[in-house]
Amino acid sequence: MSIHFGGMNKMITSLFLYSLLVHATVAQQVPLPKPPLRKWTTLSGNEPLVVSRGGFSGLFPEGTPNALAFAKDTTILCNLQLTKDGGAFCVTGTTLDKSTNINVFDPNKTRTYNINGKNVEGYFAVDYTAKDIDQNVFMVQSIYTRPDFYDQSLPVLNVDAVLGDQSPPKFWLNAQYEAFYTQKGVKFVDRVVELVTQYQINYVSSPEIGFLKSINGKVSKTTKIIFQLLGANEVEPTTKQPYGTIVKDLLAIKSYASAIMVPKEYIWPVKPDNYLGLPTTLVSDAHKLGLEVYASGFANDFTLSYNYSYDPTAEYMQFTDKGDSVDGVVTDFPTTASNAIACFANNQSLPKKGPTLIISNNGASSVYPGSTDLAYQQAIDDGSDIIDCSVQMSKDGTAFCSGAADLIQETTAVTKFMPRTSTVPEVQAKSGIFSFDLTWSEIQTLKPQIYNAEGPDFPRNPAAKNSGKFVTLAEFLELAKTKAVPGILINIQNAAYLASNRSLDIVGTVSSALSNASFDKESTKQVLIQSDDSQVLTKFKDIPSYKRVLLVDDRIGDIPRPTADEIKKYADAVNLVKSAVFSVEGGGSLLAGMTNVVRELKDANLTVFVHNLKNEFITLAFDFWSDPNIAMATFIQNAKVDGIVTDFPATASRYMRSPCSDPNHVPTILPAQPGDLMSTVDPQTLPPAESPLPPLEVDNVVDPPLPAVSNSKDEPSAHPPPTKPASSSSFRANKVNIGLSLVVYLVFALLFTGH
Repeated sequence: MSIHFGGMNKMITSLFLYSLLVHATVAQQVPLPKPPLRKWTTLSGNEPLVVSRGGFSGLFPEGTPNALAFAKDTTILCNLQLTKDGGAFCVTGTTLDKSTNINVFDPNKTRTYNINGKNVEGYFAVDYTAKDIDQNVFMVQSIYTRPDFYDQSLPVLNVDAVLGDQSPPKFWLNAQYEAFYTQKGVKFVDRVVELVTQYQINYVSSPEIGFLKSINGKVSKTTKIIFQLLGANEVEPTTKQPYGTIVKDLLAIKSYASAIMVPKEYIWPVKPDNYLGLPTTLVSDAHKLGLEVYASGFANDFTLSYNYSYDPTAEYMQFTDKGDSVDGVVTDFPTTASNAIACFANNQSLPKKGPTLIISNNGASSVYPGSTDLAYQQAIDDGSDIIDCSVQMSKDGTAFCSGAADLIQETTAVTKFMPRTSTVPEVQAKSGIFSFDLTWSEIQTLKPQIYNAEGPDFPRNPAAKNSGKFVTLAEFLELAKTKAVPGILINIQNAAYLASNRSLDIVGTVSSALSNASFDKESTKQVLIQSDDSQVLTKFKDIPSYKRVLLVDDRIGDIPRPTADEIKKYADAVNLVKSAVFSVEGGGSLLAGMTNVVRELKDANLTVFVHNLKNEFITLAFDFWSDPNIAMATFIQNAKVDGIVTDFPATASRYMRSPCSDPNHVPTILPAQPGDLMSTVDPQTLPPAESPLPPLEVDNVVDPPLPAVSNSKDEPSAHPPPTKPASSSSFRANKVNIGLSLVVYLVFALLFTGH
């Protein structure tokens, strides 16, 4: 049976992909000594097996040539479907509906069959011939958050065609619905045995005990027979017992299988509140009987337990690095699983972290409410090099740490101070409840609140949503002095407005606080002073122990050399948004290339930081494969940034302390190559190309002199001096659509504070 690619354009796309694959393969084959062998707690003592469901199905439609190519060093799991003439294809599920374009080939011809006691409607492979599927049906991505660029352009995986190749992959055949196929006249057992015998398939699994018993003795002993357990309440068709009952008798399972494949929740249950429960003893119990255990259901872009902080590597380590390790993981993202096993498990760590700085964003603001005592302590514990305080001012002059002057997002202000809402265009375009309109005692009546940066569908650690206490600038500096943290970053916002309109001298307050804590004489800790106002940075130029950082929140595509030279007059470093480093297309989902911005700044002898790196997969371009480690590798190895600002310092610290963060190490975590993935996509499937981003000009850098602090604290000045307006393209933490009404704010606040 032949594989049909559907035209020359599709063949060219595949050639691009194989070129990209060759690049990645060559990069890993650096002739360096192999790392020492490590002992694993798997049954065999070998490292856990990485099994990829249909290949790299997290990026490409499952089972397609490209998905297989990018998972070539793993074992490919094929969920078998048979045609009426015995054609063997790999498509997850009972029908072809969700994963193929079968409805285009055969519109409006769905059927309903009773399968294992349930009526199922759809398009069934058994109603077609192998030729029908081979020549007319193409795969589509079945999960909406994944790229649809390759839909209807790549064929369904034909088992005979793939395994008949000169270099077939390691293969795992998952077979089920024996009674259904037999009823339809297909000799299911005979066909599976034929495939296993002809191609020496490595693994055969099934959730049907009767089927597994029927193939025992008919296949080679080198083929592992694996019992797949489905959901605990689902019923096994042979015994009519729930899988949750069957799993309690592992000795009986051992009579017809050498291993089990279970949903990962069988090992680490997830409670209704989405936190991990206590682990079961399933793995250790199975190992005692000589049964291997394979855990399924892994994907970087599925909902993870809050314990993992949207970090898929942390989940893999939970199953391979905590007590008895599973013997393998079944995943849609084999690269992340392989990296977790090869690079992070068994406490692998460099003697000394690399030079790239880990800079917290409001502390560990993914774990606790930002800028609280708990968030800062967590950031220190997680390995941050620099902890940060964005200084805000209360009405009566107390300086404290908070991500924004608007308290709506990061506190419970809307529940107490809605009447104090105002609009301050010099600070932000939308209305807010501002710190400079409340006294410190009023602010202390509020609770801090975790800011869910990617919206309510991606909540961060709800159990701690109102934990911790607000921290004054003096308390922050004292914490930094007494803890083993290498440095601090003080971010100064809205200085001109506060001086002229609110009679608040934020620059003088910060300067005095630093001096009082002796940071102006600091020789062992780094002190970074950051602002988007060049005149603020000028105020700190005479303190040699301070390093000044210009915050550039605007989306820019270039920095001409005169601009870089002008920045150098005010700053030692620049903190850029991600889009200033890599240009994007496809609605922001694909890296188009690398800008010259970092290079121009470095040529001017400026240090470069980038903000704000997050773990949530929707913040990552598809090039990063929903893996924050690959994103960091790309910014550090390709763009050569000197520091990353992140809400998730634990993830950054683990990566930077891993031997695999060294590009010369074998293995290494390879960075994405901007533009390579986009070159595989038919341009007609992409949205219109974005307009080039503007350059940062000298006029964007040079700010007017700071005004003198006004005498009146009662009312804002009627004629304030010019101040830099809030950037309409800002990536700051206080970004919210202007159109959100105050009623919406109140609803959100009530939802997230539990009132």
